[in-house]
Amino acid sequence: MRLYTLSKRYFVLVFVVFFICFGLTVFIGIAGPNVIDARPYRSDTSNVSKVGHYSLESPILSTYNQQLWLTCRIELDKSDDSSIQSNLTILVNIQGMAEDATVSYVDKKEHSHNRIISCAQKCDEIIVVHLGYLNYTRYKLSVRFENLNQLRYTITAVTFTWKTYNPTFSQVEIWFRFVFVVLTFMVTCLFAHSLRKFSMRDWGIEQKWMSVLLPLLLLYNDPFFPLTFLINSWFPGMLDDLFQSLFLCALLLFWLCVYHGIRVQGERKCMTFYLPKLLIVGLLWLASVTLGIWQTVNELRDPTYQYRVDAGNFQGMKIFFLVVATMYILYLLFLVIRACSELRNMPYVDLRLKFLTALTFLVLVISIVILYLRFGSQVLQDNFVAELSTHYQNSAEFLSFYGLLNFYLYTLAFVYSPSKNALYESQLKDNPAFSMLNDSDDDVIYGSDYEEMPLQNGQTIRAKYKDESDSD
Repeated sequence: MRLYTLSKRYFVLVFVVFFICFGLTVFIGIAGPNVIDARPYRSDTSNVSKVGHYSLESPILSTYNQQLWLTCRIELDKSDDSSIQSNLTILVNIQGMAEDATVSYVDKKEHSHNRIISCAQKCDEIIVVHLGYLNYTRYKLSVRFENLNQLRYTITAVTFTWKTYNPTFSQVEIWFRFVFVVLTFMVTCLFAHSLRKFSMRDWGIEQKWMSVLLPLLLLYNDPFFPLTFLINSWFPGMLDDLFQSLFLCALLLFWLCVYHGIRVQGERKCMTFYLPKLLIVGLLWLASVTLGIWQTVNELRDPTYQYRVDAGNFQGMKIFFLVVATMYILYLLFLVIRACSELRNMPYVDLRLKFLTALTFLVLVISIVILYLRFGSQVLQDNFVAELSTHYQNSAEFLSFYGLLNFYLYTLAFVYSPSKNALYESQLKDNPAFSMLNDSDDDVIYGSDYEEMPLQNGQTIRAKYKDESDSD
């Protein structure tokens, strides 16, 4: 691996380049447009107190708006800081207006749902409608509130807000996804090209996993994303969510397998080595995919659906996810501590552990910081999934996630690619005493009696049976 040939100066340079590339995407995102375009509509107070019925018309929409939310915030005439909660029934009827001004019902049924209003100094914002994709250029909604008279305070106003993706941000997203797709394709081809002369049995466990993660990273960047703007369907969005969950769970599985596999000599059996890890990560993947499908199917059936409606089921799914995630974290920590304690005195393995642990720790810290800045301390509230897409503030929060994971994989691919020495040693592949890499895999690192022999170009290779080589 190139990892073995890098000096301390080049190791520092690798981390510096990683931070420069990541910082560049963050600065571009900060200078970029806001993700959400919000257009408020403030109601007349007299209509609130008498009727509670509103006819709302959305702004003109295009495919670049991607999705549509209608939110509502009720303003009360209260001066104290006391908290109140009250049930409120919302009835919604949705019509779509095409470009030729024809009007048709999105769903002829009038949707009715109960919402809980929580008010302290201000009342919480309520999501009235969420449309995951746009079939019409404009929507007309009829919204009716019931039980308004049960509130202890006088309602001063009801503010509705249309929220869509900013068309300028959509264009930025298309270009950056395209750039990452091209870069990932190039890195994948270069990495595969560097390994083409070597048998797969000679690859290190990190190299085997990189040959899997790089194609999945290509899917994570979603080369099919432009279909979102070409066809009016829920399928491209569902496909994007599926690719993202698949890559992230593969990355979690990669960490488990590397920290465990670096200690395991010989054959790694499926039942004892891979099955426990696949079970834990598979449950995480199943939970994330189930939540995505659950949300999409219910919103297609009822655009006014929210997870709060199924609070009990969502609470059970959230507990299940947290339990499995806790099991994963404890298992990963166990593998990391055991690997570092058992292999810290082995020079080549110690280098592999230190590099992967340092880079992965930095990526996890940055990810936690981004999540906290994006959601604050309310990440795991019951409205987390339903309001997830409305919490972006600027392009930096979007680009930071994509840039972080892409540059993380690019760095690993560079470090785990074969060194120049390995290209020379591949000429000796007919001799079973030689390995593809200088200390690349487990047979070389663990307990073998290979010894170093100088070459004319100043490099070294490991040969077995020194007595036979001396006699020659």
